[in-house]
Amino acid sequence: MILTRLRRMGLLLLALFIGFIGFFQMFARTRGSIPAEYVLLLTITALLFIALWVVLEIYQPYASQVILPCLVILSSLGVTMIARIDMRNAKVGSPTAVGVNQLIWLCLALVLCGALAIALKDYRVLRKFSYVSMVVGIILLLSPMIPGFGREIGGARIWVGIGSHTLQPGEFAKLFLAFFFAAYLFDHRDQLAVAGKKFLGMRMPRMKDLGPIIVVWALSLGVLVMQHDLGTSLMFFAMFVSMLYVATGRKSWIAIGAVFFIAGAVAATFLFAHVGARVDAWLHPFSPEEYNKAFGGSGQLVRGIFGLATGGLLGTGLGQGHPWITPLANSDFIYSSVGEELGLTGLLVVLALYLVIVSAGMVVAMKIQDGFGKLLASGLVFTMAFQVFTVVGGITLVIPLTGLTMPYMAAGGSSLIANCLLAVLLIVISNAANRPAPEVSSDTFRYEALAVLREHEIGQQREEQELSEATPRTSENSSAQEVSYE
Repeated sequence: MILTRLRRMGLLLLALFIGFIGFFQMFARTRGSIPAEYVLLLTITALLFIALWVVLEIYQPYASQVILPCLVILSSLGVTMIARIDMRNAKVGSPTAVGVNQLIWLCLALVLCGALAIALKDYRVLRKFSYVSMVVGIILLLSPMIPGFGREIGGARIWVGIGSHTLQPGEFAKLFLAFFFAAYLFDHRDQLAVAGKKFLGMRMPRMKDLGPIIVVWALSLGVLVMQHDLGTSLMFFAMFVSMLYVATGRKSWIAIGAVFFIAGAVAATFLFAHVGARVDAWLHPFSPEEYNKAFGGSGQLVRGIFGLATGGLLGTGLGQGHPWITPLANSDFIYSSVGEELGLTGLLVVLALYLVIVSAGMVVAMKIQDGFGKLLASGLVFTMAFQVFTVVGGITLVIPLTGLTMPYMAAGGSSLIANCLLAVLLIVISNAANRPAPEVSSDTFRYEALAVLREHEIGQQREEQELSEATPRTSENSSAQEVSYE
């Protein structure tokens, strides 16, 4: 056990060392030394990562150990690129502190993750609050529409804020809706899996069973229409359909979900200007008309592609590229910034780290015996995988831009905290999946089993004794009644 823990600790320390090397190289090339505020914050962050590891070892001893080191490297690389753009802004006389703020958000996320790992000893308690989770998720999703409280930034009304501080509640809504979807599908999986007639080789669901998917479809389109947020609506719908497929194993749900969403997306393209503008920029990114548009054109997209092309196979090196040329290079287009300075090799490493997290989550979903845990783990994993796919696909012209950000890497406290909590939920479920079964041949198990049987036997004897004592009184009462009647 000690060797296993030393090996796990070594993996975490290796990830922290890789993160430190990245910061050291970037600051050495852009500034010559590491600023004092970064030294302090990086030290606190490293200590919090180690503290979180200790908490997980104590309260989740059988949990998967590959997720946390991946989270360390991804978040370190993200903060490095954000701080690198801050260094350039300071050099041209427009200083920003996004990197410092991102480290503060990361420290807060690690504290919340530690609290969640301690408090959530059994994830199955989440099933008891499924409808409460649904209400909380919908309230969070619709909160940006509250007048005076919601904020519209970059054409999307997905923010709430007080003063200069803003929060994106949709990032937290996905966790609460995942709890509800997992509980609902676990309770209704039999009706959704068995009923219905076959059509073109696929078993089609009954109309009355289509209700949930129609409600979620309408909800996702409502988000698209009211908040101008294509990415969030796409993510919610994909999460529900993927969990539906896992719950029932029916391919027809995937086909029906694809038809529903394609029909809604095509209709939205013609009905709403902002969606149509993104599709036009995707279809004709290099046309002068799209590139020179003041708003909603393809200028950001094309600059991001040029940044990727500049990086080539090995990149220009940390601190030696020009990622700030692309708008939102530290948030929506941070994947393009990494590609410019670390090249295709760095991008493949980033994708490999996400693949490790997703693979670990899928292994957990296959190993866990509890149906609710299986659905919850698969839903969380599909959500993260789909978010990474939409960001990478949008930057590389595979699909239109959606406005989603890379988990753990992009600037923004909401996304960082929500995705860190998502990772800890996966770790908690993995602890239950990997926990060894009780040893039935041990003396302790035999004594406990005999004790349970003895208690059951005593209970039966007590009930029989009470019944035998009650029977004469009943007969006596009956006799008394017969006497009184006479």
